[in-house]
Formats: sequence, C-alpha cells, structure tokens
Amino acid sequence: MLRSDAVTKGIQRSPNRAMLRAVGFGDQDFGKPIIGIANGYSTITPCNVGLDDLARRAEEAARLAGGMPQTFGTITVSDGISMGTEGMKYSLVSREVIADAIETACNGQSMDGVLAVGGCDKNMPGAMLAMARMNIPAIFVYGGTIKPGKLGGCDLTVVSAFEAVGQITSGKIDEEQLTAIEKNACPGAGSCGGMFTANTMSAAIETMGLSLPHSSTMAAEDEEKAESAARSAEVLVQAIESGIRPLDLMTREAFENAISVIMAVGGSTNSVLHLLAIARTAGVELAIDDFERIRQRVPVICDLKPSGRYVTVDLHRAGGIPQVMKLLLDAGLLHGDCRTIEGKTLKELLADVPSTPPADQDVIRPLSNPLYAKGHLAILKGNLASEGAVAKISGVKNPVITGPARVFESEESCLEAILDNQIKAGDVVVVRNEGPVGGPGMREMLSPTSAIVGQGLLDKVALITDGRFSGGSYGLVIGHVAPEAAVGGTIGLIEEGDSITVDANQLLLQLNVEEAELERRRSAWSAPVPKYRTGILGKYARLVSSSSQGAVTDQP
Repeated sequence: MLRSDAVTKGIQRSPNRAMLRAVGFGDQDFGKPIIGIANGYSTITPCNVGLDDLARRAEEAARLAGGMPQTFGTITVSDGISMGTEGMKYSLVSREVIADAIETACNGQSMDGVLAVGGCDKNMPGAMLAMARMNIPAIFVYGGTIKPGKLGGCDLTVVSAFEAVGQITSGKIDEEQLTAIEKNACPGAGSCGGMFTANTMSAAIETMGLSLPHSSTMAAEDEEKAESAARSAEVLVQAIESGIRPLDLMTREAFENAISVIMAVGGSTNSVLHLLAIARTAGVELAIDDFERIRQRVPVICDLKPSGRYVTVDLHRAGGIPQVMKLLLDAGLLHGDCRTIEGKTLKELLADVPSTPPADQDVIRPLSNPLYAKGHLAILKGNLASEGAVAKISGVKNPVITGPARVFESEESCLEAILDNQIKAGDVVVVRNEGPVGGPGMREMLSPTSAIVGQGLLDKVALITDGRFSGGSYGLVIGHVAPEAAVGGTIGLIEEGDSITVDANQLLLQLNVEEAELERRRSAWSAPVPKYRTGILGKYARLVSSSSQGAVTDQP
C-alpha cells in the first residue's frame, strides 16, 4: 500500500480528499503515488535561480508518468555571497534546515516518493540526509554547473574574483583588472564552475546511484539539464513501483565508491564532512579514517579547478562521471555491484562507456598518468587533532612546513592581517573558534586562502582551522580540526609564535610544545562565552556534533 493511501482512504477520508481536490486531484488521482518535489528555487544565488524551471519540468513528467506531484519549497544560503561575513555561519546550518524541511513536508503529507531539486552547496547533502531519514523512493536533480566566465582568453570562476583581492593588495593587478574579473567571473545561472563543493557532491550522488548518469556535470543553462530533470521524475515513478529505496543504494560500498570518485576528480574537503553525516544517518559505518585508506590507493586523474586547469563543463564533454567511474571500475577501485535508482548495477550502467578516456582531451587522464599518485584529501592527526583534520594538498609541491603560529580568533582578523601583508613565508596561520560549536557553523575560509594564493604564498604558508574551507580553496590548507577550540581542543591552546608542524606526507598535525606546558595551559583554559544563545545559531551550537562525526544535529 502506498503511504498516501492512509490519507485518502483512512478515517478522515472525506476531509482529506476535499483538501486534495482543492489542489487539483480528481477522482482518478487518489490511487496514484504522491510525489513530493522539493524545490530549492531562489533568486538569492545563481546556483538556484534556474531551479524552478527544472521543478516544473519534473512536475509535468511525474504527472505524465502516472504520479501526482506536489511541490514545496526549501531554503538555501549562497555560500559565495555570504563568504567572509557573519552570514556564512548559516551555511552549514542550512544543510540541517533543508533536511528537516524535506522530511517534515514529505512525512507530514505521507508522500510516496520525493524528487529534490537543488543547486548551492548544502542543497545536495541536505536532501541526502532527508532521503536517508525517510527511506522513501527518492532521486536528486542537480541544478547544474555554471559555464565559465571569459576574460583575455582565460576561463574564470568565482574563485578568480576572490584571488583577485589578494592580487591587488600585492600589486599584481590594478583596480581596472579587478573590476573586469568581477564583471566576467559569473556569466549566468548555475553552481560554481570548478570541482568545488556543489559539483563534488553532485558527482558523489551520481556515483551512489541517486541521480541519473551524466546529470552531475551538465550546465545549468543547457536543454539537456531540463530533459534530465524530466527523465528523473519518470525514473522516480518507476522506483516507487519497483520499491527501490535510498537505503537500498546507500550501502557501505556505495560510500566507498563516492570517496573514490571524489579523490579521482580532486573534490572538495567538504565532501568528508557531508559523507560522514549522510552515512551516519543511513546507519552505515563510515569513519574519517576511511577517507585516508581510500586516498592511498586512488589517484587524482582529473585536471580541474581550483588547483587545475579545467572547469566542470569540460569534464562533462570528456565523458563526465561515468567515464571516471569506468576507469576506476576497470582498475578494481570501484564496487561494480552497487545498484542505482534505475535498478541497474554500476557495472551494467557503465557497460558501454569506453575503457579509455577520449584521445582529444586531457581533462581526464588514464590511471597510468595521473596528476597525483594518491588522492588529494589527506587525514592528519597528532596532538593538534586527535580526532582528525582534513588537508587539501592538491597544487602543493611539498606539503610539509614547520613554522611559527600566527593566531587569529576569527576569519575577519586573519583576512585583515593577510591583506595588510603581515603574513610571511614560513608562517602557520591558525584561525580558531570557527568550528561547529565555536563559530557556530564552521565558516569557510575562502577569503583568507584566496588572498594567500593571490599574494603568491601558495606553497609557503599553511593555514589550519577548526572551521571549513570552500571547495574553491587550495594550497596547504587544513580544516575540520577536531576537537575544536570551543570544546577544549588543543587548537585553543596555541599561543602566538608556537612552533607547529604540518606534514601531509607523515599525516601529522603537531604542536611542538612540551606536554607539561600544554597541561598548564589546559588547566588555565575556560570555555568561551557562546556567541549566540538564542535563534537557530544558538540552537545549532547546543545540538551539533564534532566535525569528525559530520557536524550533525540529530544525534541520538
């Protein structure tokens, strides 16, 4: 029996049906599956501005396929626009709000399946959390990537604008060039164009079989994206008929596949946080150490921004995620028996994909000629991060540095020092009290990291934080340091000038201070006063788990 039958055929049959008739149900519709369409449309961000058209195409297709679609809205926060402001504290929080909203609407209305349409970074993991909680047939429709901006024959992304701020402070460009980059970086609708967080998570969802093949790399403004949205609705109706549910697809092997693809494409550090959260909600045992284990055997084979040359539409033209998966499958680095929302196994899905990447491109390399022999997301531990920290080391020639700590209690004070040319080669920049509890909300440090790169300090400065990094960040950046400063983590005990070692080769994050001195500092430490006591940030800070557990708020 469909869940909606309980509404249309239960004790409250007449009132229930009366309400449904008012929104378009006819006599013949009450036996059809009710399909929730969770629409993340908003004009807040270019990532989501095109979603309403996709939701409408999906709605029409669901109806033609025999379902009864009911559309409802979800929220979004634009990471790119809020970056570097107090508003960025709401970004990770929005993941939980999106999950709660989808769960509330679908379960409150006894919907039989859900098609979620999302664009900006937290839309994807938020939808996946809801799907795992509800375990009703579900599919995700990604709003699509933005096309690259163009200036002087070069591709631009939003990160180009952030890096330009560092370039102008170091005299590398002038005000006219800065304005030109700003005006050309984001030419239209779609999520940030490199292998940043949105495109990383869309790739992970496609790999896990909860969205359609090739859909994660399509451009937002291309007709194939709308056609894919319609096809997704048809597949969802079939999944309801076949009884295919998210937890059938969210297996341990599927998460390992997603991690393998993320390593191969050079994806965002945020994927660690999000996959840990989704796996926990799905009841799958996945730990932060699993990322390091998989990193050791999966190379980076895609030359994508932020540290590489190409953008996601280039990856799409080269064969997209199916081509990447086929290379990994042939090398024994993918579990081919994992199922997809279409009822096929990955092995069946990839049967007709070539075993070698196209010869007329160099976006996707063969495994015999990778960009990096090992994955780019390293899990570091040591007395500074007993629960772990995530280092993104792509683009860094030698991911090792020992230097004096430059300590900042917020992103703003750190950025001010960078732009004032106070950070020098050899420094280890520490930004603390930006964690899940301390921020609250784990702001992303794209502004500081981009300014460091813009000033030419990419290989010469390390930045560590209990906050997060944008998918657009690169260099020797180490985030998600846990335990965080606000709950007594060692990062809160660092003093200006202390020696810190970052060694991604040895997977080490070490404060070079005698244990007796650290104990003295611990005894003198007291928890900082919460920055927010009420509202959603206050509630979030009271509920949220450690970043090493995905920073979730629905802990048992």
